[in-house]
Amino acid sequence: MIFEVSDYIFNNPELGDEEYKSSAYLTKLLIEEGFKVEKPYMDLETAFRAEFKNGDGPTVAFLAEYDALPGYGPDKKPAHACGHNWIAASTVGAAILLAKDKELFKGTIVVFGTPAEETTGRKIDMAEGGAFDNIDAAFQMHLYKNTNLKARALAMGALEFEFTGKATHASVNPEDGINALDAVMLTFTGINYLRQQLKSDVRIHGIVTKGGDAANTIPDHCKCLFYVRAAKKDYFEKTYEKVKNCAKGASLMTGAQLKINYPENTYYDLVVNTTLAELMEKHMALSGFEPLCQEEEVPGSTDIGNVSYACPTLYGNVGIGDGKALVHEEAFLQYANSEEAKNRLLMVVESFLGVAIELSENPKLVQEVKENFNIQVK
Repeated sequence: MIFEVSDYIFNNPELGDEEYKSSAYLTKLLIEEGFKVEKPYMDLETAFRAEFKNGDGPTVAFLAEYDALPGYGPDKKPAHACGHNWIAASTVGAAILLAKDKELFKGTIVVFGTPAEETTGRKIDMAEGGAFDNIDAAFQMHLYKNTNLKARALAMGALEFEFTGKATHASVNPEDGINALDAVMLTFTGINYLRQQLKSDVRIHGIVTKGGDAANTIPDHCKCLFYVRAAKKDYFEKTYEKVKNCAKGASLMTGAQLKINYPENTYYDLVVNTTLAELMEKHMALSGFEPLCQEEEVPGSTDIGNVSYACPTLYGNVGIGDGKALVHEEAFLQYANSEEAKNRLLMVVESFLGVAIELSENPKLVQEVKENFNIQVK
């Protein structure tokens, strides 16, 4: 069953928010296994929530992803070059097997279908809607070049600055104009000077998305787009405001009116729940995993960071391809549904089950997980 899930999702790649086949396939399977399914979930067509309750105990959640990446192969078709087929199989498979262990696991099992991780990050919408508020532990792992439980993610937000000025002839009467492009360029200048006073983990990168229509006309409507990233949510939020102030200053200097747009969801950094990580490391060793890699990762941003601020979250990487497998590259397609991936899939599912059962058997351990979460987040 678990391999069949991986095969189906891999062979039916769909882009974010368009995962109609994948979400229908997964929910049908869960309904057949006795789960109560809500779909669509939180007004997201391809999101779902599936629940199986077996007595009193912790509520554990498994987060399924199933969106593909665009533009692979000669026809530039979507494909699972990030291994979300594997994620769906590991989380849905673990939930179903845990539901069958009615004597070993007492509690509530929830599967969240979380669309569009690669684009809009729908876990963020779900977290803001309270989906994860009553979850004692959330589980997900990801294929990567090495195996570790110290995966990092940067907090990230997008800002679009839209300036409106006054168009005039650039040679005949420039003094009557208000140059929106000047405001854009001054925003870049302000941000470049700001970098010197920021922590080294901050990343700010931007582009001009609209710079005017004719060189002999003072531009009256210009836009620029920036991404702001930082290692921790709190410092990201401070930096985010400083970047906004650069645009506000540019507006004041030029006289151009400023409108700030928020074109994408805001991502949080990933909070590592050390209690869950230590528990998972123990069960991964029992399942046959090699010692975990301690190498520092080069982080990106992912919507599971927002989940980790809403509930205790276990997230990490599973190494594949002898360190040569790089996600988001076309070459990764040879690994994402390979025999090696499927062997690792069974090992991860076994590890998930071990952690969930131990939480069910030990209420004090559940409390320790919560305390770890509260110390880091609250």
